Amino acid sequence: MKMKKTLAFFLAATMTATLALEGCGSTADSGSKDSTSTSGESTESAGGAEEGIEYGKVIIFQSKTEIMDQLNKCAEDFTEETGIEVEVWETSGDSYFTDLKTDVSTGKGPTLFSLAPGSESVTMADYLEDLSDLSFADKIAENMADEVNGKMVGVPYTLEGFGLVYDKSLVDPATLNSTDALISFLEKAKADGINGLGLSQEDYFLIMHILNTPFALQNDPDAYLAQVLAGTVRMIDNEEFVEFAKVMEAIRANCTNPVDLTYDNNCGDFATGKTALIHQGNWAYGMFKDYEVEFEMGVAPLPIVGNNKVAVSVPAAWYVNTDASEEEKASAKAFLEWLYTSETGADYLMNQFGFIPVVEGMTSEKLDPLSQSVADAAAAGNTIGWSLSNWPAGISTALAPITAQFFTSDMTGEELVNQLNDAFVEAAK
Repeated sequence: MKMKKTLAFFLAATMTATLALEGCGSTADSGSKDSTSTSGESTESAGGAEEGIEYGKVIIFQSKTEIMDQLNKCAEDFTEETGIEVEVWETSGDSYFTDLKTDVSTGKGPTLFSLAPGSESVTMADYLEDLSDLSFADKIAENMADEVNGKMVGVPYTLEGFGLVYDKSLVDPATLNSTDALISFLEKAKADGINGLGLSQEDYFLIMHILNTPFALQNDPDAYLAQVLAGTVRMIDNEEFVEFAKVMEAIRANCTNPVDLTYDNNCGDFATGKTALIHQGNWAYGMFKDYEVEFEMGVAPLPIVGNNKVAVSVPAAWYVNTDASEEEKASAKAFLEWLYTSETGADYLMNQFGFIPVVEGMTSEKLDPLSQSVADAAAAGNTIGWSLSNWPAGISTALAPITAQFFTSDMTGEELVNQLNDAFVEAAK
């Protein structure tokens, strides 16, 4: 199914418009697993639920840990407005995909869950319900909905971007225009007693996101990835990966060891001026709410081989478990209808979750500085894709230990790249 609206249309709208959407209402039943649960009585229809349809419990499992508190409250409001019972399963993040596959394959999976479009959704294709009958399906920005085997199966959360999140009081991002310039800054920052660039110990923040750039800068990232997986090319023979190796060596030599940093601590050090750059995305802004952050910030490119583009894509989408009962699937679709077409649901997406809109009629006048930076890059076309979405599902669990070993040993950058390369080849077998 071809989506009608262009991304530029939505990004332009985020600068000016306000929310103007509709209402809600209906029934409940069944569910399992340790979580936060809400329930409610039957109400008369609108927004998500419809009269004459039987509804089951919605069991939600999703990977964005930073919105869990808001999602639990969102579930309570959905139940209050529609009468449909909701259970939200907690997740630790790194083990999410493994846990989801296990639960779904044993028939005890959630009704509504998230995946990263690409290798994850392709791997889970047999469990994904066709969602093309949702009322707002044709209002999703072009190429933003996830299609697998010719069916629209995934509703995008938001647009997200990552790169070098900078504190402009400590570094002018315009000066970070090459690998050598970035390395020189890291050396100077160390001399000045500042952590130049922070990574953290979690799989995605340690290696997955930063490794995306050399892949995404290839002339044809998907074709290059296929060659790596087939073993017909070696990453270390490629200029982008050679410069990536130099950057990783410079981080180890000049910056706080990421193996010793959690995501929370890394973001806290940035918010308090102890770290000039963190390799993160616009989602990190939510971590700064407990700090009095007054400096100007934004998202700049990782400048290997002079790259001047930020990595932007849809990080996750909602999927409905096709093995759920008809009543449960009806409830999951009702939740999505409510979330994307009701005033309350849209307020959660735009204001509570802080998402960049990807559906027509859903707009935000108050994007945080990092989200605004990503939206500006996308509107200007200054973006590269998320090659990592097409990497073998679950590969983070192979790449992260290799990277952790690099940061705690004298492994060279070249050796790091070669071991990462071998992990890709092994994952493809």
